[in-house]
Amino acid sequence: MEMENEIMQGRDIVMVGLQPWDVPIGSNCKNIAMELSRYNRVLYVNRALDRISSIRDKNDPITIARMKSIRREVDDINEVHPNLFVLNPRTIVSSANWVPTDMLFDYFNYRNNKSIAKEIQQAMKRLQFVDPILINDSDFFRAFYMDELLPGFAATVYYIRDNLVSQPYFQKHGVRLEPKLMAKSTMVAANSAYLANYAKQHNPNSIDIGQGCEFDHFIVKRAPEKPFGMQGINGPLIGYVGALMSARLDINIIKTIAQANTQWQVILVGPEDESFRQSELHNMPNVHFLGPQPAHTLADYIYHFDVCMNPQALNDMTIGNYPRKVDEYLAMGKPVVATKTAAMEMFAPYTYLCENANEYVQAIGNILRMPVDLPVIEARKKFALSHTWPASVGKMCQQLKQILEQQNKRTWPTIGLATIES
Repeated sequence: MEMENEIMQGRDIVMVGLQPWDVPIGSNCKNIAMELSRYNRVLYVNRALDRISSIRDKNDPITIARMKSIRREVDDINEVHPNLFVLNPRTIVSSANWVPTDMLFDYFNYRNNKSIAKEIQQAMKRLQFVDPILINDSDFFRAFYMDELLPGFAATVYYIRDNLVSQPYFQKHGVRLEPKLMAKSTMVAANSAYLANYAKQHNPNSIDIGQGCEFDHFIVKRAPEKPFGMQGINGPLIGYVGALMSARLDINIIKTIAQANTQWQVILVGPEDESFRQSELHNMPNVHFLGPQPAHTLADYIYHFDVCMNPQALNDMTIGNYPRKVDEYLAMGKPVVATKTAAMEMFAPYTYLCENANEYVQAIGNILRMPVDLPVIEARKKFALSHTWPASVGKMCQQLKQILEQQNKRTWPTIGLATIES
């Protein structure tokens, strides 16, 4: 299907960020890199190994891979996909976040930036990159000085997908550095309206580019059988699929739902953190923990849910999060109850947004009493399936085009556009 959005083409792009290519979970940055590599050459820079991790996590597969590169046992650049190159920096950086004073931290951080920049410079030279564009996925520490140390970038894009500075590790120095990095970037791309509004306080060229989702596993053409752990469970099924983390999910909401009607069966699919493992939910007969399941089977669970839920906890970390999970539910046409947040506002016509646990109970009861409405189901699917990576990346490219034209730094034809097909 042809999309209206367009994407830059024929460019050299360097991507830095917090998540390495070989991280075992999904990553927005990786999805963006894949999309851009359809029309451009992309150098994806893996997170450099730090001294503490090199010792503490020496048996971790990621650490082993970095050390092999550092010892020159393997090439530091690998083409993992046509036009997509992954760099394992041959350097070990200082673990500097513990440094108490700004001046001392900046000293060590600059040294870290410099050693990483040297590796990137060598990689760009090998690949013969020309006039590249830098995209930084939320690394306001190790990539803070990249525009200064590698001054040949045609433009710099800061990408924000989480309110990281609300977390203790990033808060210590991030509350000072992230706004500065935003301010000196050509533009800021955010994956939610909340984060875009935050970014606009520091850079007027900030935009909500939304979020792409991968729906391959969530397009169900035939009814699957009830999967593992669900066969003997009868009654209305209220389900959640994903990591069960108390920092992101409100245990009390789930507990209230289970207590409201013992005929309702609460199905939780995913790994638990310690708070969930120790919670009262495990003592409730109508709450079922089915554990983590393979990604390709998750749609089978969702298919049999009568109601899908996203009982998000409200805090500084979650309030601006793009609800990727809700897209997956809606792509299957499911009714969804979710916590009302700024990022959920765009989903309001297609979901039931709740401000507290009692509203969850009321919404679930209303949904279960409603007859099946096929046009509503199709509307949910259509809305969710419009959230693609080509559309999201296309918005970012169009914004960059407009900014550069307004600044008269270069005309867009030198960057190039390609009509997206997906």
